[in-house]
Amino acid sequence: MSKRKIAPVAALAAVGALAVALAATAPGSAKPQAAFKAAWIYVGPHNDGGWSQAHDAGRKVVQNRLGAQVKTTFKENVPEGPQVTQVIDSLVRDGNKIIFATSFGYQNAMKAAAAKYPDVKFEMATGTYTSKNMAEYFGAGEDAIYLSGMAAGAATKTNVIGYVVPFAIPEVIRHANAFALGAQAVNPKAKVRLLWTNSWFDLKKERQAAENLHKAGADVIGQNVDSPAAGQYAESAKIPWVGYDSNAMKFAPKQWLTAAVYNWGPYYLRRVKAAKNGTWKTGFYYGTIKDGMIGLAPFGPKVSAKTKAAIAAKKRALVNGTFYEFRGPLYDQKGKLRVPKGKRLSVHDLYAMDWLVKGIQGSAKG
Repeated sequence: MSKRKIAPVAALAAVGALAVALAATAPGSAKPQAAFKAAWIYVGPHNDGGWSQAHDAGRKVVQNRLGAQVKTTFKENVPEGPQVTQVIDSLVRDGNKIIFATSFGYQNAMKAAAAKYPDVKFEMATGTYTSKNMAEYFGAGEDAIYLSGMAAGAATKTNVIGYVVPFAIPEVIRHANAFALGAQAVNPKAKVRLLWTNSWFDLKKERQAAENLHKAGADVIGQNVDSPAAGQYAESAKIPWVGYDSNAMKFAPKQWLTAAVYNWGPYYLRRVKAAKNGTWKTGFYYGTIKDGMIGLAPFGPKVSAKTKAAIAAKKRALVNGTFYEFRGPLYDQKGKLRVPKGKRLSVHDLYAMDWLVKGIQGSAKG
């Protein structure tokens, strides 16, 4: 048989195949896959300059990396009360399949929602409860807070450092302890004076707390609250400031020392991908400096080369495991031995911490 007779048959077959392909991709022939929905709940504004902004930066990593595959959303300024349940219900109704709640006071509502919506994945930052469809995550912020405390200890001339704190819960207490231990590592005479605001985010209270601490003798201000208001006061009063959560140098460019920061993006990306492809599993994740979740913000102009070198050395020791700030001997405010020599507090111990180390002025009860 000649090739001339075969060619028309082959051509017809090709035309038929093309027609099938075009039909398969014609408008209305197949629905595009819907974007996977993920949501975040913030206790403050998404651009608070601190805690919530750091989480929102992580959300943006998810959106930017996965593009049209996902649709992310957030709810901001959500109080830690009954309103949380309403927000969660709304997010579930909107089709979100994984929800990240980023404040400790959301835990009870998240726990109830996890039981109510078994097909939705729930993730709780800073909490303590896990279930089949609810995970918990946080990071060893205390390690970087210790390093930032070193910067504060080196900066004080009165040996009194003010520390603005929100609620008397183990998270905040261990952070205050780490900050004080870091300050004392470079300045054994340093004292850390606490002032409780009983709020995670309150510009007026935080600024007033910083001012009150300064009037009481503190010549350096640190914080475990969410906004840069304390730093703005420090800038106006011309005293050094250590922030928390995010790089907030722009709010106090002359007085900024540094801050412990969180890089939530990689974790959020892993977890959303897992929820999307069906491989998500519950668990407890505690990020570290070594894995990149925890870090230290750039230093400000008042941090000396000597202090930078000391902080860098201590950071290396934290990463390689030759140093840990919560290894004994550690004494409380009254001089009682709380951690014997050689004993190392576990993450479980840190999550139950209710005492303050020697050198802190203030109450562990708020």
